[in-house]
Amino acid sequence: MSEDTRPANALPFSFDLSSFGQNNRDILFAVGVMLILAMLFVPLPPVMLDFGLALSISLSVLILMVALWIKTPLDFDSFPTILLVVTMLRLALNISSTRLILSEGHNGAGAAGQVIEGFANFIVGGDFIIGIIVFAILVIINFIVITKGATRIAEVAARFSLDALPGKQMAIDADLAAGIIDEAEAKERRKQVEEESAFFGAMDGASKFVRGDAVAGIIITLINVIGGIVIGMATKDLTAGEAVSNYSVLTIGDGLVTQIPALVVSLSAGLLVTKGRTKGAANEAVITQLGNFPKALFLSAGLIFVIGWLPGFPTVIFMALSAALVGAGYVVRQQVALRERMGDAQAQTPEQKGEEEEESIPEMLRVDDVRLSLGTGLVSLITSMDSILPNKVKSLRMLFIKEYGFVLPPVRIKDDPALPGKTYSIELQGVETAKGEVNPLMMMVINPTGEELGIPGEKTREPTFGLEAMWVDEDSAMQAENMGFTVVDPESVITTHLTEVIKEHLPEILSYEMTQELIDGLHKDYQKLLSDCAVNAPAVTLQHVLQALLSERVSIRNLPKIVEAIAEATATTQNIKNIVEHVRTKLAKQICQSLADEKGYVPVINLGASWETELTNSISNADGQDTFLLSPTRVQELVLLLRQEIQKFSEGDQWPAILVTPKVRPYLRSILERVSPMTNVISHNEVHRKSSLRTVGTLGS
Repeated sequence: MSEDTRPANALPFSFDLSSFGQNNRDILFAVGVMLILAMLFVPLPPVMLDFGLALSISLSVLILMVALWIKTPLDFDSFPTILLVVTMLRLALNISSTRLILSEGHNGAGAAGQVIEGFANFIVGGDFIIGIIVFAILVIINFIVITKGATRIAEVAARFSLDALPGKQMAIDADLAAGIIDEAEAKERRKQVEEESAFFGAMDGASKFVRGDAVAGIIITLINVIGGIVIGMATKDLTAGEAVSNYSVLTIGDGLVTQIPALVVSLSAGLLVTKGRTKGAANEAVITQLGNFPKALFLSAGLIFVIGWLPGFPTVIFMALSAALVGAGYVVRQQVALRERMGDAQAQTPEQKGEEEEESIPEMLRVDDVRLSLGTGLVSLITSMDSILPNKVKSLRMLFIKEYGFVLPPVRIKDDPALPGKTYSIELQGVETAKGEVNPLMMMVINPTGEELGIPGEKTREPTFGLEAMWVDEDSAMQAENMGFTVVDPESVITTHLTEVIKEHLPEILSYEMTQELIDGLHKDYQKLLSDCAVNAPAVTLQHVLQALLSERVSIRNLPKIVEAIAEATATTQNIKNIVEHVRTKLAKQICQSLADEKGYVPVINLGASWETELTNSISNADGQDTFLLSPTRVQELVLLLRQEIQKFSEGDQWPAILVTPKVRPYLRSILERVSPMTNVISHNEVHRKSSLRTVGTLGS
């Protein structure tokens, strides 16, 4: 039995108020809103009204202090919601005070609570006419000056923010595609842009609350004065003078205690919307910027000094102000000079130079996996507001993920002054792999036949496949399109070339780091399976297998199945070539589906029996390793036959696979990849049982 360690006087249950407050803030906030709504209908005693008015004043001061000290407007993005709540609080208090003034105003200035009485006595000072004038001035300042100006600024800021949203998004995408920022920073900047637009849009609506609150205050004040006088004279047996005195003083006190918090909140809203993009607290944003120019302070001091000697002016006061500005100018000038000296000294510090050099060395040694360099004449393709090249390049990542299951690293787009104006260069891991030229102001018409088009233009060759083409203007491009020719823009020419280059070099791009990321994305069971089947270096084994698959453009998207196949193969062999062949067998359905034509058939070219036998006999095994030995002459003859057969179909953009025995497949593929890397070589084991073959040719006898 456990011992009860509670004190003798402890209750049978405990209630932690602080814990409740922290864990149930949403409930407390909802209760607070419901209480504000209840104040609209339930009469409040003077004590509760005093508490509500004091709370309203406190909240308005708190909001003003926060608005003064925030660094950016987005740091106070809950302001529109807070503004709505405090506005409803003031209106509810207005209704409660109106109820007390009209029902109890005949009893004197204390009828509506001590807060209203205190404001009335302090401001009015026994003369309600002065109070009316002061109240009217405050209303005019709040309604016409602050509220109207803040509303207008909020409207303009909201409209400009929404209009600039597409341009900001495009600028972020361009910086991301150019490699200036990474994916995480781009995501953060997009989020900031969206939050900024949402904030200024909300502020546009919230400013209407402020203006409506000012109008409501004026109307409620008039109702209190007129209604109070009528009620006092008609039902409370007051004389006209007594009714005017009592109800005017109470109404002015009520109006002041409401309008002062409203004025403070309106000032807070104005500070927020006028802050714009200025960073730092209000004192930093205003005082620092005003104090950055000592000459302005000296000139102002001189002007104030002259004004002070004009007839009738208080010379002593103006002289004191002039001296203060001179002193401030002297201090600011000393601070500016000190900052400049410190900046120069810091720039010349050897330690900092060493740090900058250390920071630049990693950047200098960095090698981009994929880089697109543009000549000076092509920079407009990524810098103009309507540029589409960055988005086209960015879309390649989704293309390779969907088609090959390959996560392409970010393509860095940079301008290179060393390149000719209209030339672009594609670099893979720091090595230039391809180059081409485009005309950024014209369209390319592809003409595979090489015949005369009959339209003006500049003859060229399509850089990806070397087809005959021509650069033409937009009018001629429309004419060529109507004639049935393929017309592409310069961005598509570059993107197509980049796509084919990446496809051809996928194995080189798949690094150890990227392979490790793929492993980390696997389920933990598959990670363990891979570790068990490749004890020495599971990541390296998987990398070699994936590189072999990608070299033949086989998708690696089904990574769990590939890992399972590797586990099966490594039970009998550690030879990467044999493992790859086993994995391809397990991916038979996927391979056949990727090769099928529109009717669902897999077109194949069979290898003749004589060539099949000769290739098989050329494979010998020594010490468990297969060796392929075929004379160079026969290899040349085989390559020639393969090229002739493939060209029959390539002219019609058809790429049938070469069907051979499993033992011959890897060696025939190594021969063919230098001649036609796009041609697939499949074995009989890779033909899925539900796939239908269609023989379109036979190589040799």
